[in-house]
Amino acid sequence: MNDHLIRFYHRLPGRLRPIVASLRGYYLRSWRYGPETDLLIEEAIARESWSPDKWEAWRQERLAYILHRAAKQVPYYRQLWRDRRRRGDKASWEYLENWPVLKKDALREAPAAFVADDCDKQRLFHEHTSGTTGKPLDLWRSRRTVRALYALSEARDRYWHGVSRNDRWAILGGQLVVPVRQRRPPFWVWNRALNQLYMSSYHLAPDLIPSYLDALQRFRVRYLLGYTSSLYALAQEVLRLGRPDLGMTVVITNAEPVADYQRRVIAEAFQCPVRETYGMAEMVAAASECQAGSLHLWPELGYLEIFDGNRPVGPGREGSFIGTGLLNDDMLLIRYEVGDRGVMAIERETCACGRRLPMLKSVEGRMDEVLYTADGRRIGRLDPVFKAKLPVREAQIVQETLNRVRVRFVPVSRFDSAAAASITERLRDRMGDIEVILEEVDEIPRTSCGKFRAVISHLPSDVRRELEGASSSRHNIGMERR
Repeated sequence: MNDHLIRFYHRLPGRLRPIVASLRGYYLRSWRYGPETDLLIEEAIARESWSPDKWEAWRQERLAYILHRAAKQVPYYRQLWRDRRRRGDKASWEYLENWPVLKKDALREAPAAFVADDCDKQRLFHEHTSGTTGKPLDLWRSRRTVRALYALSEARDRYWHGVSRNDRWAILGGQLVVPVRQRRPPFWVWNRALNQLYMSSYHLAPDLIPSYLDALQRFRVRYLLGYTSSLYALAQEVLRLGRPDLGMTVVITNAEPVADYQRRVIAEAFQCPVRETYGMAEMVAAASECQAGSLHLWPELGYLEIFDGNRPVGPGREGSFIGTGLLNDDMLLIRYEVGDRGVMAIERETCACGRRLPMLKSVEGRMDEVLYTADGRRIGRLDPVFKAKLPVREAQIVQETLNRVRVRFVPVSRFDSAAAASITERLRDRMGDIEVILEEVDEIPRTSCGKFRAVISHLPSDVRRELEGASSSRHNIGMERR
């Protein structure tokens, strides 16, 4: 939702906001679910028992189709192969190993060039996202692709844990549900179309969280989904306040990794298992955690390679994730550099859950830090600041003090004072009346693994502990020592 619509929505009387949210929900539901959804879910579940050999045969057939379609019908790749042929390169595009690694900058600079010729962008679902790296991206997918994606999600994010899209659920995400300056509930909106209580992740101050907990009970929420950091903040207050009435069926995390101490606190607070998911808007890889604690890949979504430097390595070796999208044949990404690192499990290893889907042994990256406001709120994600179309190549948010945030950014040629003011305004919308320093740089500093952290906090640990509250701190220490 763009800035103008959000500000219009915020000006609406409180009684109208659920109506507007539900209308948006009905629109999204029409894209995500249809008469074919139940069959797609059944087929996804059936494939979970396929042998590795059957998966490999299916994957190679699908990959051959994707590579042929990309080379012939996708402008970016068609030009790439024409240029290679002019230089005398006779390598065949039928083999994945002959394709170059695709960097985020190439996708960001010409996103429409990755849409297939036979797709009309006006009829596709358009998503504008910054992802976890602060780099804005434009992405497109057809209704068929969207429904296939959400059927996989229904099967492997929900069905595995005894819930479905028909259950009441709550999400803690990056949408500005209410203005950040609002200090009285509600900090949420009920979306009837999706059976969804959308809760603000920007109002998680200790004195405000009790109203969140009351809302979870009042709306009879059965399971939670959201940013790990936001769910952890909520769980800490559940335990501090002693609220045994908030048991859930499952808590599902997304967008951020789950530390062991966070998992323990969330599980204890909501009296249920915590399940991690992995994925990205570019749709080249996805995984979800089963009851046995394994992170299973979704082979239908993408073909994942692990690179050590410039070459792929086998299972058991750590490296960079390079993904080729198999599900989205509307906007094709071949050997796309995801930006995360990890280790693939040995393919013939089996999981105690009985499913024969391939597994990730570990995932690194996505390590955005939690920022704090002077009134004690914890801000888990700030990537929505860059979701609107801004002339910024990449950006990093650094919290220097409680009242000062520095934004390092690499501009593109059309960056101007209006864009600068927009960044400042969006940050203040989420963090209150803070000082925002904009620092133009040639490049964001990278870590040793080649990534930059999109969000960094320089607040001293004692300041963080004071904000979190002495009781929460004592509880955290106790949990970490178990």
